[in-house]
Amino acid sequence: MFGKKRPKVIDRIDTLISAGTEISGDLTFSGGMRIDGIVRGNVTATGNVDGALVLSQAARVEGEIKVTHAVVNGTILGPLQAKDYVELQSKAKVTGDVSYRTIEVQIGAVALGRLQYLEDPKDDKVLLFKVPISEKWRD
Repeated sequence: MFGKKRPKVIDRIDTLISAGTEISGDLTFSGGMRIDGIVRGNVTATGNVDGALVLSQAARVEGEIKVTHAVVNGTILGPLQAKDYVELQSKAKVTGDVSYRTIEVQIGAVALGRLQYLEDPKDDKVLLFKVPISEKWRD
């Protein structure tokens, strides 16, 4: 917010569901996906690349969404889980819980459900050192 740069969440769009397209069934993708149409099913990012999803104002997803990054300006009927970043733009309407690590909500966005912060996973590479207290420092 104040002086912080927005995270760059979308590098490129690999998949496009265009306006006027309706899909019934679950979708899995990797990389970036933009939806301008209607999806009746779950949308899940897979693979070892961060999955970024963009929903335009005309988009509608009726199902569960699990991605790394989400930029929403359309309608979601179901839970949204983003491992990293969620942006709810001014025309966004989510009917379901929103799970996130970082969230940005613009004026006009609606979330009918719980906003749930995802804890950072503990890093196994972090080592804690205990400093011994010398006898002469105790007194």
